[in-house]
Amino acid sequence: MKLVLASNNTGKLAELQALFAPLGVELVRQSDLGIPEAPEPHRTFIENALAKARHASQISGLPALADDAGLCVEAFGGLPGVDTAYYATQFGYEKGDASNVRALLEQLAGQSDRRAALVSTLVAVRRADDPEPLVATGRAPGLITQQPIGDNGFGFDPVMYLPEFGQTFAQLPTDVKNANSHRGKAARQMLELMRERWFAPPPATRS
Repeated sequence: MKLVLASNNTGKLAELQALFAPLGVELVRQSDLGIPEAPEPHRTFIENALAKARHASQISGLPALADDAGLCVEAFGGLPGVDTAYYATQFGYEKGDASNVRALLEQLAGQSDRRAALVSTLVAVRRADDPEPLVATGRAPGLITQQPIGDNGFGFDPVMYLPEFGQTFAQLPTDVKNANSHRGKAARQMLELMRERWFAPPPATRS
């Protein structure tokens, strides 16, 4: 089954492709099909993910999967949330992972409450007007470090410290990260939903 991933993020593609391989699902980036990014005007992850999935499915004619994710920082009242991708730009930096990390550490300087959570919401639709989209959410709580640690991962992985592992996401092996990340948790939920709703064999009929 071919599924359009409503994202052009190569990190997300690699992470989700590995997680969805057991179902025999082939993920294709929307940019590879010439699909432009969808507007994301909403203030919640689920609304933006649904809008992106519908957009990709409408243009491609294929089932689509969209992920809207972000960092929710306790000291900032849950922000940047849905604005995470553009977080650095509000402080005069260029858009990008390194800029986001730099801006976050600067804004948290002197702040004692370092609690934060990476949140991912996945939405899958069989077609653009699917009345029953599949929705899965994953949450990975942790603490923001004082400086980046580790070389793996992307986004805020180098500053997201997980007390249960004593390491940041960027220090963890890929398989361990995928099993415990916000996106990994959401993806496992989505896998179960797809197995149940989309791939379950029809019930046997009694003769």
